[in-house]
Amino acid sequence: MSFFGFHYRLESKAIGLTLGIIAAASIGGLVEIAPLFTIHQTVENAPDMRVYTPLELAGRNIYIREGCYACHSQMIRTLRDEVDRYGPYSLAVESKYDHPMLWGSKRTGPDLARIGEKYSDQWHVAHLNNPRDVVPVSVMPAYSWLMTTELRTDDLDLHLKAQQKVGVPYTKEMIANAALDAYAQSNPDSPLADGVTKRYGKATTMRAFDGRPNVLTEMDAVVAYLQVLGRLTEAAHKPIAQAESLK
Repeated sequence: MSFFGFHYRLESKAIGLTLGIIAAASIGGLVEIAPLFTIHQTVENAPDMRVYTPLELAGRNIYIREGCYACHSQMIRTLRDEVDRYGPYSLAVESKYDHPMLWGSKRTGPDLARIGEKYSDQWHVAHLNNPRDVVPVSVMPAYSWLMTTELRTDDLDLHLKAQQKVGVPYTKEMIANAALDAYAQSNPDSPLADGVTKRYGKATTMRAFDGRPNVLTEMDAVVAYLQVLGRLTEAAHKPIAQAESLK
């Protein structure tokens, strides 16, 4: 019997066809699900990994809201030319607390996985306000309203709670102080600043990102987020042998 003859006969038997479909779908499902049981063996361990501060998380939300991910990837592949251009290739652990993750290969603009602290805050502010002021050939749209739009902080605790639900280790104290910490991070002279470093670590960047310490804007949030990209952990910058020992 030919293959097509068998297929035609199978199509005429509803129960047999249904069982065949279930069997085929089960194979595909097994191929996708089985690797999840060994994910702890494939994702690097990074003891120094820290979470996003409320201000950085707010900046990430604005970055997603404005569709920045549609033109900028955050995934440096293991290709030599990418590593030479952008820096160490991306590790899975670096996106451990990214929900949703922003990987991809769309490169209308450069990859941003290692953009943190590569440029000054003033450069980022000028670039977001009018990209052609710093990159004359840029096709990126301007986001000048970020500088004049006050950052909403009254719901930041809810954003942290949502992240906590999917596994980000935010504490009750972090959630309760989310709005105050967002303000304090962009105003390092504030008496609340010590609380930010206490909760998020001494590596937390504390400064007026848009140059105005007494005004908390969406520009502060976006620049704070860009300046931490690739800096939540130093795992990717460790020698290969040392990185292997961390697994």
